[in-house]
Amino acid sequence: MAAITAVSDLKPFKSMWKIQVKIIRLWKQYSAAGGLTIEMVLIDSNGVKINASVKKDLVNQFDSFLSQGSSKIIINFSLNPSCGSYRTTIHPYRIGFLSTTRVRNCDDLPDALTGFEPVNYRDIIDGTLNTDYLVDVIGQIVEVTPIEVVSANGKETHKLTVELRNEKDERLPMVLWGNFATDVSDAIQGRGENTIICVLRFGKIKVWKDERSVSNAYNVSDVELNPFTPEVEAFAALLPKDKLALAIVEPKPLALTAGAGDKNDFLVEQCIVMCTIAAIESDMGWYYLSCKVCSKKVLNVPNENADGLDDEDEMGFHYYCVKCKVKNPKLMPRYKLHLVVVDNTGNSKFLLFDAIAMQILNRPCNELTGNSFEE
Repeated sequence: MAAITAVSDLKPFKSMWKIQVKIIRLWKQYSAAGGLTIEMVLIDSNGVKINASVKKDLVNQFDSFLSQGSSKIIINFSLNPSCGSYRTTIHPYRIGFLSTTRVRNCDDLPDALTGFEPVNYRDIIDGTLNTDYLVDVIGQIVEVTPIEVVSANGKETHKLTVELRNEKDERLPMVLWGNFATDVSDAIQGRGENTIICVLRFGKIKVWKDERSVSNAYNVSDVELNPFTPEVEAFAALLPKDKLALAIVEPKPLALTAGAGDKNDFLVEQCIVMCTIAAIESDMGWYYLSCKVCSKKVLNVPNENADGLDDEDEMGFHYYCVKCKVKNPKLMPRYKLHLVVVDNTGNSKFLLFDAIAMQILNRPCNELTGNSFEE
């Protein structure tokens, strides 16, 4: 069987990867465009994290095999660039499950492998951190406002503002919304005068009039109070020994903006660009394998004997054409060029498929790959 690949070594030029990971965060997410999906944050034994997603059409296929805290071997999946303003990891790519992805049980990775990496308050406050990435935060709750009901994105929701402090007595505002607000408010009231340590996983850095705070990011985030973890014990031991009491304060007025961008942000138009091809992204691969009959991309399907953990042979798989319903069809390589282009205003990335790429290269793809090609 092919060796386990480190998450840091994953590249999009093929799908037949095999990884051993722990699911440290799992949630279901609904959007008008993508429907109901399963989202996860995975971590390998080296502590490297990557986001993974199961699209709506495959949720029923994989739902029962995936649970937060479990360790899995995952075989055969796509890799796409990680982008957007709610990125859970710094990995440049994210995993996409395929209908031919295989999920297998394995020995549990260590309990201590949580991926918890609390950031410095100062890096949030002074703008050092990129707000596109979600962050972990730990702090003692020293101030809390009464829970409010406010209007956000046209709907009424609960809002709770607390102030955290770290071991250096630096302060950081945290705003919680929805069920996070009510759950934390109820928990605080039940703990009386005791010191309350809050752990926020995958929180969003918010900026309003040059003031920065952290907030829960929809269902992505997780909030715990006084969890029994080594990190919390170590943090509590470093806090100032001033027995600071929890203060109840009046909420500050907050201007709310709609979460969606202006519709003009999504206009698509035809245009002509005069530019220079600076590079081809090799990580993305430069061709794909298609069925020679129908021209559709073929799928890689792991062979059943590829799951044996003691087999030292290379992982076996076969090709399958979904349209023709044929196993191991005749293959034809076709161009898929990921170009980095530049002009005097900046740079961008273009994707060229077979017909357009051939106009530039003046040679068919199979002349460059030869008869012996791999994914």
